[in-house]
Amino acid sequence: MANIKSSEKKNRQRITHEARNRAQKSAMRTAIKNLRAAIAAKNSDAAKKLLLPAVRLVDRAGRRGVIKTRTASRAVSRLTLAVNRIGQ
Repeated sequence: MANIKSSEKKNRQRITHEARNRAQKSAMRTAIKNLRAAIAAKNSDAAKKLLLPAVRLVDRAGRRGVIKTRTASRAVSRLTLAVNRIGQ
């Protein structure tokens, strides 16, 4: 346990940041899971509807440093391609 005031504050911040990052990552993963389920079911309408919220969550996580920006970009690209493939 931290004894110095600044260390105690930093520890409180760490706990807050970890909780926020965990929540954002969980929401992102859930959106991606739902989108992948629609893609697997070849449900084009549902996939197109779920794509935009999933992309927003992935991009936001990338911007905020929850995941790396290039990882976010790659995920968005692959999801978009998968949705476009079903529409054909």
